[in-house]
Amino acid sequence: MQHGRTITLFLPDGSVTGVVKCTIPNWTGVVYKIPRTSLENCKTREDLQQSGVYFLFGKSDERNENVVYVGQAGLRKNGNGLLGRILEHARNPKKDYWTEAVAITTTNNSFGPTEISYLENQFTKLANEAKRYIVQNGNDPNPGNITEEKESELEEFIEYAKIVMGILGHKVFVPLNEITDESPTQKKLILHLKERGAEATGILTSEGIIVCKGSRLKGTPIPSCQEWIKKLRKQNSASIGADFILTKDIAFSSPSAAAGFCVFGSSNGRVAWMTESGQTLKELEAEM
Repeated sequence: MQHGRTITLFLPDGSVTGVVKCTIPNWTGVVYKIPRTSLENCKTREDLQQSGVYFLFGKSDERNENVVYVGQAGLRKNGNGLLGRILEHARNPKKDYWTEAVAITTTNNSFGPTEISYLENQFTKLANEAKRYIVQNGNDPNPGNITEEKESELEEFIEYAKIVMGILGHKVFVPLNEITDESPTQKKLILHLKERGAEATGILTSEGIIVCKGSRLKGTPIPSCQEWIKKLRKQNSASIGADFILTKDIAFSSPSAAAGFCVFGSSNGRVAWMTESGQTLKELEAEM
């Protein structure tokens, strides 16, 4: 049985587009969401001078896909911990893709080298397994050598961190096929599309529609195909096989975007997507 949770969000500079500090009652973790343009505003925050793990979020230049880099920062002699390490990345021209950092530390400054190595390793592993973001880490971080007691403690810490990361807008640890399992009251709804030679299967979620791996897409655009649909195809071309069979699940924010992607042209997704019994998404929503 899942229980409700209380999450506290604090805006240090009073702006919804600025720094966000996130805590959970009875959890020692402290999480900061920091826009790249607001790094200078954090220099006086003592907890960001501690050790911890951090994430750099942005978009790839080639396909505008979500990317993330996972790193760790130990406490240094000059007092610069997490924020100092993030600022180093900001000055690195090879890491200009990111626009936002998320830093995770503790209220009691309890992270040592062993803890942050384990957390960096596990967070990187979870991000790779979820396949939501392109993980920029070149090598798998060393997990370190920890006791089973410490591992159990850190795994509980990770569970809280995953919740906070989602609240802050990054579902970097949530695989697409688990979206509909997040709420016990939400049932997985399978939809089908058969239009203009496309035969696709989709899953309706709180985020839109997931077009499933194995779906057959239309190979050529219709004459009136809009540019945004062509752009969607181009962005996801690496996920389309030579026979126009989708090689991985892809999430879309709206039914029409998902349908347009499949048929390579404009399509009313609320009519094109149907249940197994032939009921359209529009008809289904009318009954709600």
